[in-house]
Amino acid sequence: MATTDGGPGATEGVLVKDSDNGKVGVVMGSEGPYLQLRPLNGGREWDARPDRIARLTVREEISARLAVQNERSVKRPL
Repeated sequence: MATTDGGPGATEGVLVKDSDNGKVGVVMGSEGPYLQLRPLNGGREWDARPDRIARLTVREEISARLAVQNERSVKRPL
């Protein structure tokens, strides 16, 4: 699933999928030849090769955001 959709100039804040590990993350910036990605629900950033990321489709982005909201609602005490 290699792509140049995310390329070195990927916009900060855009949701992408890292095909090396299957994770979805938000582009936070870049460090050297790598993009810095952070999980949508927060957490530790990881380095991703720009040629191994793909921008999410609208459907994939909605699904990812909904999954995070569902996870948060389950963790919230009543």
